[in-house]
This record gives sequence, C-alpha cells and structure tokens, in this order.
Amino acid sequence: MDYFTEQQLEAFLESFRSLGPLPGILLTFMKSFIPPLPTLVIVGANAAIYGMWAGFLYSWIGLVSGCLITFLSFRWAAGTPYMQRWANKPKVRKLMNWAQKNGFNFVFLLSILPVGPFVLVNMAAGLTRMQITSFAVAVALGKAVMVFCVSYIGTNMTDFMEQPLKLAGVVLFIGASIWMNRRLQAYFAASAPLAPDTEIEI
Repeated sequence: MDYFTEQQLEAFLESFRSLGPLPGILLTFMKSFIPPLPTLVIVGANAAIYGMWAGFLYSWIGLVSGCLITFLSFRWAAGTPYMQRWANKPKVRKLMNWAQKNGFNFVFLLSILPVGPFVLVNMAAGLTRMQITSFAVAVALGKAVMVFCVSYIGTNMTDFMEQPLKLAGVVLFIGASIWMNRRLQAYFAASAPLAPDTEIEI
C-alpha cells in the first residue's frame, strides 16, 4: 500500500495516458474489492491528471461500477448457506436490519463520505435484497457528491497549500467526514437492535 501515494499514482496515470480513461476508471473500480485503497488519493490523482470534470467522470464511473458489481454479487449469493451463516453474525445482522428499513438513506449517506466501510455497505445492501434501482440511484447520487468535492480539492491543491485558510477547510472537510462516518455507524448500530433469536429474511 506504500505505492499508493499521490505522486506515485499521478506518475502511473501519466505513463498510461495513451489508454485514455481506462487507468483512472480501473483504479477507482478496484476500491470496491481492495478496501485499503485510499479513495481521497486516487480520486484526487484522477482530477490532477485528467482535469476537474474528466477526472470527476472517470472516478465516478469506476466507483459506481465497483459498488454495483459488489452489490449484485452479494444479492445473487444471499441465499447460499455460507452467506446465511455470515449474515447471522450479530454485527452483520444489525447492519442488515437497519439497511432493510432505511435502504436508500443508508446507502446514500455513507456514499457521500470519502472515508468509510464502502464494501460493507454494498454487501449489506446486497444481502438484504435491496431493490436494484434504489441502490443504483442512491450510490450514484452519493458518489457524485463525494467525487465532486474530492476532485475539486485535487485540482486546486496548489492553491490550498499556498493559502492556509483554504488548506484548513480541506483538513476540516476530511475530519468532518471521518467524524460523520463514525457517528452514522454508531447510529445505525444503536437504531437496529436485534434479539438473539431474530431471523433476517434474505
């Protein structure tokens, strides 16, 4: 993971510019399957190399595509014995119970944040058999907001570094996202208590 610095990613994207948008889309697509990949760095690098709007589009396509494939895979596998056993774990059951009741808000709110358990969100939505259209719209809108904010920061990083007040705003944005992510996770867990013998229909 030490390779995934902003400088390294920009050098990687620059070296494969002949392939057009594919490298930028692929990097963000991989985020749904390799959770430790730094979303902020990858999206920012796309914006820095391809430009604000092209970088935004490539990052958005990659992230939404990865989320949809993860969601559809777990939705298809929800009825298998292994997934049934995994879904009965207490923490997973709480997350799934809340997702069942508040699916659109659950996906949309966590999709807006640049940090968070993206893979778990996609998995929980898939296991609860959330409607495909609702999931697609929620994740598309949420990721659009997040990618736009991060892309804007990525294309104006020089200005932010030269102007401390703008840099403070970036730091505040990231810190607020981390805080909000933790608060939302705590809220989801607290608002979805399950009795030990509760069954989740999947």
